[in-house]
Amino acid sequence: ATGLPQTRISEIVRGKRAITTDTALRLSKALGVDDRFWINIQVDYNLEVERDLRADELTKVVALV
Repeated sequence: ATGLPQTRISEIVRGKRAITTDTALRLSKALGVDDRFWINIQVDYNLEVERDLRADELTKVVALV
């Protein structure tokens, strides 16, 4: 058992709640998967959401190199 409420897991799965460091540590311990794996999933999700939200704005950014 992770010690996490079922509602938290459900919200994470539905994209309604972030994977916190606490959640990552608990999932890591319970499932035997590195805690960075869970945090990286959250970071990837955050980046994808931001790319979508700022798509027009990001097209105006000019490369410096």
